[in-house]
Amino acid sequence: MKQHIRVIVADDHSAIRACVRHLLSTVAHMSLVGTASDTASLAELFDTCPCDVIVTDIGMPAVNGENSAVSLLRRILRDPACPPIVVLTMLRHPPVLSGLLVLGVTAIVDKRDTVHELIDAIDAARTRTPYLSERVQIVPESDDASTQPRIGMLSAREWEVFRFYARGFGVTQIASTLGRSVKTVSTQKRNAMRKLGLETDAELMGYANQIGLA
Repeated sequence: MKQHIRVIVADDHSAIRACVRHLLSTVAHMSLVGTASDTASLAELFDTCPCDVIVTDIGMPAVNGENSAVSLLRRILRDPACPPIVVLTMLRHPPVLSGLLVLGVTAIVDKRDTVHELIDAIDAARTRTPYLSERVQIVPESDDASTQPRIGMLSAREWEVFRFYARGFGVTQIASTLGRSVKTVSTQKRNAMRKLGLETDAELMGYANQIGLA
């Protein structure tokens, strides 16, 4: 008999939450113990609702006008008590997916894969066994994730500068907001772009859109 798994589900689309709720109701050893529609409610559930696995999208409304759960994931994954995390997403950009694994995400499931993939991912995550659904595994050879820059390689300060820039802040504004010199912020922005394999500001904004930051 399989060990019972308590699951929290976070997604800003009510249809997805309803679908996962129904799916879990058909699995005897799984139960839904909480749902969240944005990062604030997910953070609250993380602090107040015991669970064994978190299933979450990364493109959700967040604090400070952001549209990504990545910052929250970075924070909660540093907590030794953090349960395994399954990311449920439509994104297939190799650096983003590999970056999530670097952050500490246990499993990634493409929303276009079969529902059985999510069940398998939750089972795998419960034992902290890495799991990638079929569509996540199938990426062009030229986009081999092992050779792509990873978002997890960014330092905390580089990530902070990247987020502000993606939201439309100029280098001078970022420097003023963060209390750093313009030279320091420029260097951190340049380092972030280099690590992400981005050469122009247009590519940076395109990348930010892909991961839900802009």
